[in-house]
Amino acid sequence: MKGKILVVCYSYSGKTRRIAEMIEKLTGGRLSRIYPRQPYPSDFEQLLSQVKKENETGALPALLPVTESADKYDIVFAGSPNWCGTIAPPLAAWLKENDMAGKTLLPFFSHCGGEDKGMEQAVRNFCPAAKAGSSLYVLENGRQDLQDLVQKWLEETLPEE
Repeated sequence: MKGKILVVCYSYSGKTRRIAEMIEKLTGGRLSRIYPRQPYPSDFEQLLSQVKKENETGALPALLPVTESADKYDIVFAGSPNWCGTIAPPLAAWLKENDMAGKTLLPFFSHCGGEDKGMEQAVRNFCPAAKAGSSLYVLENGRQDLQDLVQKWLEETLPEE
């Protein structure tokens, strides 16, 4: 692998975090988690209502300070759960705040079988000047074969040294 690697993610239930930790382990990158200033509701119906409203209006949540920004990294892995078919607003807010021009951007997503209505495109829309690679989609949290899934994806997508 060539370049400094950042693994950034928003994880509501821990599934996306588990994928991020595996990417961190296999790449030697630095993991940075995103947290909204106001946590999302734990009640699923309230969560769904809030996320739908944010998606419809384009409202992005304020974030707690993040340990890392993209500026000193060459490769950025960006992870999110599938929320209503797109990326979670906290990841969108982080992407909007970071200049990804010229960086290799590799999105990864956890999902529970939900429909993808353009998650990869949503990431690309926030980072049009990045060199976006193919995305990794992991059902639930990958369970026992997570390491194999991530390793195969890394071999197919990461730039060679």
